[in-house]
Amino acid sequence: MPSSASHVIQTAQRDTVVCHLGRMGYDEAWSLQQKIQARLIDVKRGDLPMSRNVLLTVEHPPVYTLGKSGNPENLLASESDLAEHGATFVHTDRGGDITFHGPGQLVGYPILDLDRFFTDIGRYLRKLEQVLIRACAHYDIAAERVAGRTGVWLGVGTQRERKIGAMGIRCSRWVTMHGFALNMNTELEFYDSIIPCGIADRSVTSISRELGRYVDEDDCRIRVIDFFGKIFDATITDANTLEDLFDRLAHAET
Repeated sequence: MPSSASHVIQTAQRDTVVCHLGRMGYDEAWSLQQKIQARLIDVKRGDLPMSRNVLLTVEHPPVYTLGKSGNPENLLASESDLAEHGATFVHTDRGGDITFHGPGQLVGYPILDLDRFFTDIGRYLRKLEQVLIRACAHYDIAAERVAGRTGVWLGVGTQRERKIGAMGIRCSRWVTMHGFALNMNTELEFYDSIIPCGIADRSVTSISRELGRYVDEDDCRIRVIDFFGKIFDATITDANTLEDLFDRLAHAET
């Protein structure tokens, strides 16, 4: 059994700084993730002193993203058609197939050094799913996992099985990036232009559709962050700006 001192050290290594980016374009947020991930990798190589883990939360303008192993045929509209609806398309480097990000959706990008948590990608994905399951439960929505299908689902085993939370990640030297998306007040008509996650016989939903009312997005985001800290046994602190975030990363205690 670990000593109390070693537990304190392990907990400190899991300290995570959360920064809400507001609305930000997908490419800009992707570049930001890469910068933070590279910093954590440099720490592991000994090129930099200690740095904290990070959770970025963001809302993207309408964008369809295709994972590195995804099938382009699951995009059912041309890029010019997407542009007419104010949407763009990005071929990204995460796992998974095609999905949509847009207004009314909470996107979370955990950039964690899993050597400080556990080195098990399957376990990591299950914990991300649990964060969203707990968030849905707060609204009395019974979300579940489906074996063999990463993400969070409602109506499992029925003809109305539908997805409310998606995820796709990338991991380098056990440092993660990309993450999860939870539909809060998302305009679900955007999904008509794709086969979401490459699964043709299932639909998508949102918290607002299930409840029949608008959801306070700030409240939902705060609750997701709280559940993230509890499920990952991480101490959460907030950075109000990107400048504040990088200052905290640069001055993390060893």
